[in-house]
Amino acid sequence: MQYMLMCCIDESHWNGLSQLERDRVMQEYGAWIDGIRKSRHHVATGKLRPSSTATTIRKKAGQPVITDGPFAETKEQIGGFHLIECGGLDEALQIAGRIPTLPVGGTVEVRQMEPSL
Repeated sequence: MQYMLMCCIDESHWNGLSQLERDRVMQEYGAWIDGIRKSRHHVATGKLRPSSTATTIRKKAGQPVITDGPFAETKEQIGGFHLIECGGLDEALQIAGRIPTLPVGGTVEVRQMEPSL
């Protein structure tokens, strides 16, 4: 089964951490990713640019409306993702629970992927 781990954090909180603290968390992140690669759980990883660089598209009266910036004002923004392969939700939660941004205020949303069409 594949699970998407969507990593969220309040960008202003993250930016408020010292550079030393951010560097430490990112070093731990590198080790975490190496670990899930070695255990063969890793499928893909991606880091997103800040939400301030987002472009949003929606339709209004059947016409596309394009807006600079994120879709909605939210407390946390998605900063990246990991796609993992594992035996089930319990294992996915165990893997997600080791993500290094959790102790500094991060949140991880875990969702099972639908089978490919």
